[in-house]
Amino acid sequence: MGVSSRSPAALAALATAAVGGLQPVATGTSDADGADFDVAVVLDAQDARWIVRAPRRPAAAALLDAEVELVRALHGRLPFAVPEPAGTHLLPEGGHCSVHPDLPGTRLDPADLRPGPGLAASLGRGLAALHQLDGSVFAEAGVPVYDAEEYRRRRLSELDRAAATGYVPPRLLTRWEAAMEDVAVWRFAATPVHGDLVGDYVRCSRDAPGRLDGKVTGIDGWVNAKVADPADDFAWLAVGADPEALESVLEAYANARSEAPDPDLLLRARLAGELALARWLLLGLRTDDADIVEDARRMLDDLDSHADAMPLES
Repeated sequence: MGVSSRSPAALAALATAAVGGLQPVATGTSDADGADFDVAVVLDAQDARWIVRAPRRPAAAALLDAEVELVRALHGRLPFAVPEPAGTHLLPEGGHCSVHPDLPGTRLDPADLRPGPGLAASLGRGLAALHQLDGSVFAEAGVPVYDAEEYRRRRLSELDRAAATGYVPPRLLTRWEAAMEDVAVWRFAATPVHGDLVGDYVRCSRDAPGRLDGKVTGIDGWVNAKVADPADDFAWLAVGADPEALESVLEAYANARSEAPDPDLLLRARLAGELALARWLLLGLRTDDADIVEDARRMLDDLDSHADAMPLES
């Protein structure tokens, strides 16, 4: 199975093969899963929206198969909806495409999150429920499982690969190395995590027109799920949300956990948010996508220019 790319029309045809009775009447593109998947939104004759995804590479095919098993196991275990696979279809080059109904709700821009007992608290409680799942649910689905030290070493290896590109500003490398070499910061209990949580994957309800003050209704995009650092699921908020809103999320999260979160969770969340830029760079290089590489370099340079105002401290 090599690199492939499919049009929305081709993905719609795969959806009809995967789901009996599905009759597409319109298709649209989506870039929700980045460079590893072709994704389309399909509208059927009953105005229902479907998401169809097909892997572009063998590694992505394995991840997608594991995700399908995981979300089936997660159904009914969380206080929000997860995708319900309606069908899969074997691809000629190997691997499967996956089709599921689109989750209802509005996608969450973390900058729109407000402090208080509404959506921020709902998000905190939802993440607490996820992180308190039995890790065997994830392990049995075939997703990766790490302990704290294994995960720290994985992050260090990632940093070494980013440093070898020559594109990461030296000050950022020094900053990240210091945070990752402080072993005390990495004393956490590994939990089930989404692993790639961003606003595009979080769906929420509205209390009033134009106001995202409701609750989390669903989360999709589980292809990078694992048992690892709970801080990873706060990275997008640590870099994109209002600090007071983040405080509300963390307060609700702590109150809903049966055990108190470790004291360095927020520090590692900030670090994970920054390292996401290095992973974006590595993805661009791995897929030979010049646009991704340039975007990552621009964001790394911008972070470097503002890093002094955002110290990584406990």
